[in-house]
Parts: sequence; C-alpha cells; structure tokens
Amino acid sequence: MSTETLDIAKANLPVRGFLKVDDLLIPQGEELVQAILDLKKEKNAVILAHYYQPPAIQDIADFLGDSLQLARQARDTDADMIAFCGVHFMAEAAKILNPTKKVVLPDTQAGCSLADGCSGEGLRKMREQHPDALIATYINCNAETKAESDIIVTSSNAETIIKSLPADRPIIFAPDKNLGRFLSKKTGRDMILWDGSCIVHEAFSMERIAQQLAEHPDAKLIAHPESESAVLDLAHFVGSTSALLNFVEKDDSQKFIIATEEGILHEMKKRAPHKELIPALVFDDTCNCSECFYMKRNTMEKLYLCMKYELPEIIIEEELRLKALKPIEEMLELSKTIK
Repeated sequence: MSTETLDIAKANLPVRGFLKVDDLLIPQGEELVQAILDLKKEKNAVILAHYYQPPAIQDIADFLGDSLQLARQARDTDADMIAFCGVHFMAEAAKILNPTKKVVLPDTQAGCSLADGCSGEGLRKMREQHPDALIATYINCNAETKAESDIIVTSSNAETIIKSLPADRPIIFAPDKNLGRFLSKKTGRDMILWDGSCIVHEAFSMERIAQQLAEHPDAKLIAHPESESAVLDLAHFVGSTSALLNFVEKDDSQKFIIATEEGILHEMKKRAPHKELIPALVFDDTCNCSECFYMKRNTMEKLYLCMKYELPEIIIEEELRLKALKPIEEMLELSKTIK
C-alpha cells in the first residue's frame, strides 16, 4: 500500500455507507468512528491529537494536547502503535522519544512552514558564525534540525528554559523569530534569531483585530506568541495553546478574541460553553479565521487507513534519532513542573 494510495480522503465524501476508492471500502459516519475504535483495540493503538486538528479527530483521540503534552504522552505510552494526528515534526518527535513503537501519520504531507524553513545545515552554519552560542530550537522543526540543537523548547516551556540557560552564553533561537522576540522581551536575554515564521500566525491583521476590539470593548484579545509583535502588543494575554485554553476557562471575562489557529475553538467551546469566542481576523477579508491547511490535511478517513494498513510509518535512522533525542530529553527534564 503506497503513501499515494493512502492520501485519498478528500472533501465532499458521503455521510453514511462506504466510500469506494480503487479496491478499498472506507466506512463513513458512525460506522467510520466505530471502525477506528475497533482498529485501536485490535492493534493496541493510541490516538494522539493536537488541538488544531479537525473536530472529529479531536473527539476520537485518546489524548488531546499541545506539543509538550503530546511529547510526554508519546514517550510514556505502552501502546504498540501511535497514530499521531498532528503534523510531521510531531510524529517524528514521538518516534524519537519512543523508538520501539510503530508511529503512523494519517498524511505525510501534513507539514509546517517553520519546519520547512529551517535546516540542520543552516544551524551548523550559524554555529560556525557564533561558536560560543547555545542553540535553543523550537520543537516545530525536523529531526535533522533538532539534532543540531543544544536544547528544544515548546511555547509552553520556552520562557522557563531560556531563563535557565547560562547568562554568559549567547543564544541562537530558531526557527520562529516572533516567538524569539517575545521570549527576548520576557526574559531580557538578547538572542540571535533565525528568520522564520508561522504562516498561520503571521496572517493575523493588526488593523482588523483593532477594529474587532473597538466593536467588542468588553472582549479580551488572547494570542499565541508565534503571532507578530504588533498583535502581541494589543493582546490582554499571550500564551501557549494550552495556556490560552486555561485562560479562557478560568478568566472572569465572558468574551474573547482568539488569535491562534481556529481548531482550538472546538476544545474552548467545550471548556467554556457559555462564553463568546470570536476568531481574530486575518489579512484576507474573504476569510474570518486563521486555519492551518497542514493540520487540516488529516481526516478521519486517512486516520482509518493509516491505522488499518499501518502506513505511512515514521522511520528515523538510529544515529540521527539519538542525536535528536538528547536536546528533547533536556527539554523534558527542565520542564517537569510545567503541566
């Protein structure tokens, strides 16, 4: 079964019955949900999903989380197979942390603009230019890039980790310049920034968000630190994906403007059903929210196929895995107290 054959679940599929693709019969509707649950039991699999995944995948996942939470779950699971519903670098991290498990990803084209824009070779060149610097790399990168890093961070633990690094060592931060600027401001550490950004979080329009705030003076703007500085400066709260969820759930305000990927709204509505959640507007005035098309490449149909045929599978050479493992383990050790 080739990767191309598995990459067939598109929009406009029938609601019930079966979808026939070549010689494959894919159950639909309630039958599809049950088929995935049956496969999970049959193969002793665990389904891990990021908050930006389509709602149906979030609902069927065994564990829903951000990058830090998912890394811990992947490391600690005793399942034989990890069906990772996120993007490629997340599934890679799962395999790095738990190499004896089979890790499958519904769509190998579920990538990341940050990961695509930062290479291990590029980091090596930056290290040559700044030989005394420590390289702190955002988890949104591929295995080769992780292997060239001194430590990995997520948006949940980045501030804690940056503060822990020796004050007499310069820091190279890659690949997200927006997160890097935010951390530099929060920690007081000057950093050499890789010139990368998230295409989803850079899509937010400061002008349109300012208009939203004017129209909703009782709303609080909350933003992910991958957003540009102009948006972060307007925000009442800036935090990681999990921090944004917790803020909406616990804060006294009843109305929020959300500046991060729209998939988070599904879980937010569950946690705060009586609060009004307004997606922050993007530059494209034909679209009312910011959606990661990479995250949305994963579908229930693709999840079913990857679990059934155990493809596409994440494979990492052992030498590379061990090099990439070291900075991830360092990250997990330094962020034990972060939930």
